[in-house]
Amino acid sequence: MTLYFDDLETRSADAREADLATALPAQIARAQGLTGYAGSLSQVDAAQIRGAADLEALPVLRKSELGKAQAANPPFGGFTAKPAAVFAHVFQSPGPIYEPGGIDRDWWRFGRVLHAAGIGAGDIIQNCFSYHLTPAGMLFENGARAVGAAVLPAGTGQTELQVTAARDLGVTAYAGTPDYLKIILDKAEEMGVALSISKATVGGGALFPSLRQEYADRGISCLQSYGTADLGNIAYESAAMEGMIADEGVIVEIVTPGTGTPVAEGEVGEVVVTTLNPDYPLIRFATGDLSAVMPGQSPCGRTNMRIRGWMGRADQTAKIKGMFVRPEQVAALVEKHDEIVKARVIASREGEMDVMTVRVEASGGDSAAYSATVAQVLKLKGAVEIVPPGSLPRDGLVIEDLRKYD
Repeated sequence: MTLYFDDLETRSADAREADLATALPAQIARAQGLTGYAGSLSQVDAAQIRGAADLEALPVLRKSELGKAQAANPPFGGFTAKPAAVFAHVFQSPGPIYEPGGIDRDWWRFGRVLHAAGIGAGDIIQNCFSYHLTPAGMLFENGARAVGAAVLPAGTGQTELQVTAARDLGVTAYAGTPDYLKIILDKAEEMGVALSISKATVGGGALFPSLRQEYADRGISCLQSYGTADLGNIAYESAAMEGMIADEGVIVEIVTPGTGTPVAEGEVGEVVVTTLNPDYPLIRFATGDLSAVMPGQSPCGRTNMRIRGWMGRADQTAKIKGMFVRPEQVAALVEKHDEIVKARVIASREGEMDVMTVRVEASGGDSAAYSATVAQVLKLKGAVEIVPPGSLPRDGLVIEDLRKYD
């Protein structure tokens, strides 16, 4: 396998800036022709937007705005260059938010992620990302085609069958959330089954150092990527494992949360991304995630800017077991039961697994009923603790993340 996915990864800074000076004005002009940008970009001179520094003058697009636009102009809110029926896929993420998907070579740009993880022709990937409604499974499926790897579209669940299939097919690589690979490996050990997985690429949650080390101790090289359903790949790790390298098909900015003002290099801020995908030109799309720019270049030879990876949320939204839990969901939980005064979701770790605990202030009540509502509203199962009214801190937090990310 060649060291780099393509020549774009090792461009000089001058070459990258020159290419961007051509691609970015064209993308801004393309966006100006879409109804979704009719107000926000109508007065912009596209020819003057030639680099990342020029983007600061443009407004930030937030997911909440995208959702409102989609509700008024379904399904994509006027932000796509093609109608829904022309895309290969239409996905639905929580919100609901609808995203288009293509099957052109590396449409989501995850081939770069898999290649950096050493996955390519001759590998069979057990793809444990979901194929149901959301695009995660197809992101990696499309990337696998770009690098010539075969795919077992496994999704999650039925762990014994997952182990059996991995053994019978000689699966060599894993794609999925960081925690789920451990579940498969532990089940294989319990069953006395030896697996051939030696490479893994993970996303949808933080890869904690202790878990990465456990995989290394089991002979598995595990690298992580950072992407979203809207943008595709944003950044990815290489074998150097020093930060995450920005994808060549996006422009990444780190800004003060809630604004569009870039922070100084090294400061933590919100990740804002402009994609060069002509089918879906999202301009200064706010992810709600926190990160920071790292100085210098990766020792692996890739020359694009690096970020420190996912460092939490700019708001209180937390990703638990690969699913987002949002403050408005906690509010909906409280509204479901008259006797609940207040609720607080706590994300923690037990062993190498995410744990969700929901503390509810109530004078008694039915714990089983609360648990059922938690599963219904938050889309996750968690332990419910009933505490007396007045017990929870009045600090404005409804979601508390106790996990450590470094």
